[in-house]
Amino acid sequence: MASERLSRSASRKGIGSHPRQRGRRIQREDLLLAAAGCQTLGIAFMVSSPEVKPLTSQRPVQPIRGVRVLPARVMSRSSRISSDSVVRASIAVAAMSVAGQRLAKRKSRLARVRCKGAAEASRNCPASVTGEEMPGRYESAKIEEDLYSWWESSGFFKPEIAEEVPRPGSSGDRESYVMPMPPPNVTGRLHMGHAMFASLEDVLARFHRMRGDRTLWLPGTDHAGIATQMLVERQLVSEGTSRKEVGREEFLKRVWEWKAEKGGAIVDQLRRLGSSADWSREQFTLDDHLSAAVVEAFCRLHEMGVISRGKRMVNWSPVLQTAVSDLEVEFSDFAGTLYNFKYVVAGDDGQPTEEFIPVATTRPETILGDSAVCVHPEDDRYKHLVGRKVLVPMQGRTIPVIADDYVDREFGTGALKITPAHDFNDFEIAQRHDLAFHTVIGLDGAIAPTAEFLGSPQYVGLSREKCRKKLWADMEEEGLVIKAEDHQQRIPLSQRSGEVIEPMLSDQWFCSTEVMAQRALDVVESGEVSIQPDRFVKTWQGWLKEKQPWCISRQLWWGHRIPVWYPSNRPGNDKYFVARSEEEAYEKARAELGEDVELKQDDDVLDTWFSSGLWPFATVGWPDESSEDYQKYYPATMMETGYDILFFWVARMVMMGLTLTDKAPFKEIYLHGLVRDEKGQKMSKTKGNVVDPLESIAEYGTDALRYALLTNSVAGMDTPVSKGMLENAKAFANKIWNVGRFIITEHAKTAESMPAVWSSGMTFSEEEIKQMPWVERSLLSKCNAMCDSVTSALLANRFAAPTKELKEFLQDDVASWYVEVAKTRFQEQFGGNPGSPEAATSQKVLLYLLEVSLKMLHPFMPFVTEAVWQRLPLGDSPPKSLMISSWPVAAGQSSSDLEAEGWFTKFCSMVTAIRNARAEQGVKPKERLPLTLWCKDAKFQGAMEAEGPALAWLSRADPQQLKVCAMSEQPSEMPEGTVRVLVGDDLEVDILVPKVEVDIEKELQRLQKQLDQVTGYLQTTEKKISPQFLERAAPAVKEKTLAQQDELRQQKESLTSQIAELKGDAEPSRREFASAVAAFLLGGGAVQPAKAEDIVYSLEGPGIQIPGLSAESILPAGAKQEARFRKWVKAWKDLPPQLEKPEDAQKTWDNCQGFLRRIYGVNEDMNYIAKGFKDASKKTKAEETIETFKKKIKAADKPAKAKDLPAFMVFHAEILGLLKQFESLTQDAVEDLTTDEAEQELEVNFT
Repeated sequence: MASERLSRSASRKGIGSHPRQRGRRIQREDLLLAAAGCQTLGIAFMVSSPEVKPLTSQRPVQPIRGVRVLPARVMSRSSRISSDSVVRASIAVAAMSVAGQRLAKRKSRLARVRCKGAAEASRNCPASVTGEEMPGRYESAKIEEDLYSWWESSGFFKPEIAEEVPRPGSSGDRESYVMPMPPPNVTGRLHMGHAMFASLEDVLARFHRMRGDRTLWLPGTDHAGIATQMLVERQLVSEGTSRKEVGREEFLKRVWEWKAEKGGAIVDQLRRLGSSADWSREQFTLDDHLSAAVVEAFCRLHEMGVISRGKRMVNWSPVLQTAVSDLEVEFSDFAGTLYNFKYVVAGDDGQPTEEFIPVATTRPETILGDSAVCVHPEDDRYKHLVGRKVLVPMQGRTIPVIADDYVDREFGTGALKITPAHDFNDFEIAQRHDLAFHTVIGLDGAIAPTAEFLGSPQYVGLSREKCRKKLWADMEEEGLVIKAEDHQQRIPLSQRSGEVIEPMLSDQWFCSTEVMAQRALDVVESGEVSIQPDRFVKTWQGWLKEKQPWCISRQLWWGHRIPVWYPSNRPGNDKYFVARSEEEAYEKARAELGEDVELKQDDDVLDTWFSSGLWPFATVGWPDESSEDYQKYYPATMMETGYDILFFWVARMVMMGLTLTDKAPFKEIYLHGLVRDEKGQKMSKTKGNVVDPLESIAEYGTDALRYALLTNSVAGMDTPVSKGMLENAKAFANKIWNVGRFIITEHAKTAESMPAVWSSGMTFSEEEIKQMPWVERSLLSKCNAMCDSVTSALLANRFAAPTKELKEFLQDDVASWYVEVAKTRFQEQFGGNPGSPEAATSQKVLLYLLEVSLKMLHPFMPFVTEAVWQRLPLGDSPPKSLMISSWPVAAGQSSSDLEAEGWFTKFCSMVTAIRNARAEQGVKPKERLPLTLWCKDAKFQGAMEAEGPALAWLSRADPQQLKVCAMSEQPSEMPEGTVRVLVGDDLEVDILVPKVEVDIEKELQRLQKQLDQVTGYLQTTEKKISPQFLERAAPAVKEKTLAQQDELRQQKESLTSQIAELKGDAEPSRREFASAVAAFLLGGGAVQPAKAEDIVYSLEGPGIQIPGLSAESILPAGAKQEARFRKWVKAWKDLPPQLEKPEDAQKTWDNCQGFLRRIYGVNEDMNYIAKGFKDASKKTKAEETIETFKKKIKAADKPAKAKDLPAFMVFHAEILGLLKQFESLTQDAVEDLTTDEAEQELEVNFT
C-alpha cells in the first residue's frame, strides 16, 4: 500500500515525465535511493533482476547494500507490487529527499537532510540561524551548512522560484537568465580557480533571481577522460596489474566504481562555497542523454562532411599513449643545447661534395626523418643551391633543397631542416612542397623501425635522449659537426604525466573548422555574442582565423566511444560505418558488404572538449528541440569562465552551437583571470604560496573567501588573494553582523511601546523623505545612488566596484557615522528620546538602510546577510528567504538630495579634522572641549545647529560650549590656547585646548613610529605605480592609487615637520622672524629668541644670531607661497609639449589626473598671498580668480580621463590665463604682507 501511495505521488508530481527520465531503464543510483528511502519509511524493498539493466555495456550493475535482488518468478510470488511501481516508488522516495540528489555522491547528507520532509524544511529557516540571541561575533561555521541545506531543500535554486519573487515597479513576462556552469572535472578537488568561477557566477545567479528573472544556473561535472583514467590505472598498478591486462570491460567497470565512490567530492565542495545552482538538474557528461547527444552530434557533423579521418600532426604523449589537446601541453623553459652541423651538398652522381649548408637544431634525433632543407628564396647565400640535393647525415639518402618564405634568413644560419612528421610548422611546409613524411619516433617515444628502412638501423629502439647522444657522437666522428652551444629553449611537457610531448603525424579523427570558425567570427563581429573584456575579441579573431582542423579522437577507454564501426572479417577493406547505434551500423554494413559481415567499434574515444562543446544545449534536451527545457532555456544568457580556455572550450561551444542548432549558444561571454598570490605570482606548492579554499572557508568563513576574491576581480585580469585580504574580509563580515545586531537590538527595546514602523520591503514616499532631518535625507540619497550604481555594475558584469562601494556605505556611512548620529535620537544617555517621532524615523531609516545593504550584499556574501536578515522584524507575509526577496530600488521619486549629501560629507570631514587635531594636541578621548564653528554658508550653518547633539557627541565637544557662527563674525585674533582647524574655504573650527605638559621624547617616538609606517606604505604604493599598472589598471583603481600616493606624501611631510619642530630643527615662525627684524632695526646686537609665546626678547651683544635660521629660510612671509605658485605656473606651461610627443603622451596622460589634483592645491597658496593685498578691489578680484581657477581645474579632469587632447587644451589655455591674471595681481603682495606683520610685531614688543 505504501508503495502504491508513493506511485500515485510520483504521478501527481510528474515524476518520470522529464526528458531525462522518460523511457529509461532502472539505474544503480535509483536503486540506492529507493533502498535508502524505503528503509526510512519501513518498506521492504525488492526488485526483479530483469529490470536491473544498464543502458550501455559501460555501466555494469554492482551489488547494492540494502537491496535484495530476486529472480522475476520469486518476485511475482512474494509481492503484489509490480516492478514498475517499485521504480516509481524509488523515484518518489528520491523526490521526497533533497530534490532527487544521488546518494552515491552525498552519503553524508542523506541521513541528515533527506530524512527530513522537504515541505517542513522549506517553511522555516533553521534554528541554528535564528534560534538564539545574536552573539558578539559572527560564527560562520555554526550556520553555513544548515542554511545552505535549507535553501536547497526549499527549492530556492530552481528557476520556477521566480514566481515567488516580488517585482516592484516591473510588469510583463519574466525573463530567463540561463548560465551553464563550466563543468569541473569529476576527479577535481576545489582550488582557487573553482572558487573564483563559483563566486562570480553565484553573484550573477542570486542577483538575477532577486530581480525576478527565471534564473537557471545549470551545474554538472565532466568525466575528465585522461585524469580519471590515470587515477584508476594507478590503482591497478598498485594491485600488480594494468589496464590492458584486465581488459576494456573490466577497466570501465572499475572506473564507474571509482566515480560512484569518490566522484562527487567536487560537487559538495562547490556547495560549501554557497553555489545556488539548480542541483536537481545536475548533469554528468557521461549521463545517458548526454552520451546520446554526443553520438548524434558526431553523426550529424559526419553527414555534413565536417568530420573525417586522416593523417595530421598531433601532440602525442608517449606515457599516456594518446593524443592530447593544446590545453594539456605546458611549455617550460630549460637550458638546452643548439646543435650546429653540416648538410653536405650532393653532386650529380649522389656523392658528397666539399660544399655544405650549415643547419642548427635542438633535436638531432629528428634528422633521421628529414625530408628537405629549406632556405629563403631571396637569400643570396643559398639561391644557387635551391633544387640541388643534400645528404642526410648517417643515412646517405638524398633530400632536396627547397625555398619558402616561411624561413627567416636573419635568424640563425638562415637554413632549416624539414621533418614533416615531427614538427607542426614543417608539416605545413611539406604540404606546400609535396615532401615525403617519415615517422621515425614511435608511440612509445623510442626510435621506430622506420629508421632502419631509411638507412640507420643502429638507432632503432633507442629513446629520444639516447639516440640524440649517439647520433651526435657518430656525426662528430664523421666530421659533420660544426659546434654545440648552450641554448635556452621552450619544451612542451604533458600537463598530466610530465614527459616531453612528441609532435607526431598520426591517423586520427578530425573536425574541419573552416565554415564553423567563420560563423563564430561573424556572431562576435555583429554583436550577437559579446566578449568581456573586449580586448579578447582580437584573441578570438586571431585563433579562429587560422581555422585549423581539430583532432577529436583520443586513444583512451574512458569517455564517449567514437560511433564508428569497421568490418573485422574483410581484410584490406578500408570502409567504415558511422552510426547512431550498433544495430544501425550493421544495417548499413550488411547492405554494402553482405550479411556475414562482422563489425568492430573504433577503440578510441572522443576528446573531452568535443562533448563539453555541446554543454549549453545538450543539457537542456537537445537533440529534442521540441522539449520544454530546450524551448525555455536555450540559448543561454551568460557563459562565464577563465580566459585561458576561451579557444579550447568557449569557441568550440559557439562553433558547435551555430552548426548543430543554428543559434549562438549564449549571448555574453565573461572571462575572469587566474588567481595569484598577493605578489602576483602563480600559486604553487613548491613556492609555499598556495591559498587553499577549503582551509580558508574553515578559518575565515565562506563569505570572507568570496568577498576577498570578488573585491579584486576585474574582467580578464588576474586576481591576487592573500591571508591579509581574507582577514579583512572576515572583519567586514563581522561588521555586517554587528551593525545588524545593534539595529535589531535597539529596535527590540522599543518594539512594544512603539507602533510598528517598518516591515521587509518597505520604502519611503517622496513626501516622507522631505519631512525628515537632513542627515536622514542624506543617507537615503546616498543609498539611492548606491542602488543605481550597484545595479548598473552587476548588469554590466562588474564585480569589484560594487563590493567596495557597499562596504564603504555600510561600514563607513552607516556604521561609523549614521549609527552614532542615531544614538542621539533614541538613546537617553546621548540626549535622545526613545518615544519621540525623531526616534521612530531614525529606527525606520536604520532598518531600511540595513535591509537594502543586506539585499545588495547578498549575492556577494550570502550567508551572513541571510543570517542577519532572518532576524529583522520582517512584518506580515515576508519572503521566506532573503535570496528570493525583491532587489531594492531607489526610495522616493526624486533619486537624490545632493545638498544634504554635501552637508553630510562636510560634516564627516569636519569631525575627522577635529578628532585629528585633538589627537595631535594630546587631548584625552573623554575630555570635552569648547568648540566654535565658523560657517560661510548660512544654510550649512543652520544644518549644523540642528545637529548640535550629534556634533557634540561625535567630536567629543562640550555641548554647553558648542557654538555655530557665521564666518563674517569671526574675530581677527584667536583667543589664547585656541587651535584653528581649516576644514575648507567655507568652514573653520576653533578648539580651545587646555595647556598640557608634553613628554618630548615620548612624543618623538610616537611620531617617528607613524612616520616609519607612512614611509613604508608610500614606498609600497610607489612601487605599485609602474608603467604596466598605469597602462592596465582600471581608471577608478588608478585614480584611487594616485590619490593615495598624494595623501601619503602629505602625511609624510606633515610628520617630518612635526618631528623637526619638536627637535628644534624647524624653521622659525613669522613671529620669531619679525621680532628678530625688530631687534636688528633698533641697532643690532645678538638676538636670542625665547619661547614663541614670550613677549620680551634679549637684545644684548653685537651682531644678529638667530638659532635655527639659515640664509634660505630668512624669507619674508608669503615668499615661499609665491615661489611655489610660480613653480606650478611654469609646470602648467610645460605640460602641452609632453602630451603632444607620442613617446611621452601615454605616460603623461596617466599622470595627468594626479597633476590636476596637485595643481588644484595651489589655491591655498593663492589664498594666502591674497590676504596681503591692501587694495580691497584687488583682493576681491583675486578671490574671484581663485574660485574660477578651482572650477576650471575640476572641469579639466573629464577630458584628461578621456585623453581628449583638443578639449583638454581649451581648458589648459583658460587655466593658464587665470594663473597669469593672478600673477599680475601679486605685485608687492609679499612686501605688503611682510611690512604689516613686522609693524604689528614691533608695536607689540616696544609699546
